[in-house]
Amino acid sequence: MKNTGIEVCKSNIIHKDIIEKVVKHMPKEDEAINLAEFFKVFSDPTRVKIIHALFQSEMCVCDISAVLDMTQSAISHQLRVLKSSKLVKYRKEGKSVYYSLDDYHISGIFEMAVNHIKHSKGK
Repeated sequence: MKNTGIEVCKSNIIHKDIIEKVVKHMPKEDEAINLAEFFKVFSDPTRVKIIHALFQSEMCVCDISAVLDMTQSAISHQLRVLKSSKLVKYRKEGKSVYYSLDDYHISGIFEMAVNHIKHSKGK
């Protein structure tokens, strides 16, 4: 058998109490799908950079475009994805549209992910 670096049980004992506890708290299928879709949004580096920028400050498309050195069209496309996933919201002020993270949950998730990546690099 090929060594994959993954440790596996050498016995075949089923721990029913653990299984019951885990099954009881397992997300339902539609919740699992929604979670997978939520995390899929973070799979694009441009969207991650936009989220990072908005983590710092509310910004208009022009400002995000300047920070990321990308066209406003490209930024607008990614903002639509983020908005449809309820990760960002916007407000209008005159002719300007300002984007921000939808709520504090997004900030927390993003901050935890950044901390995890930084922590993992230190290992």
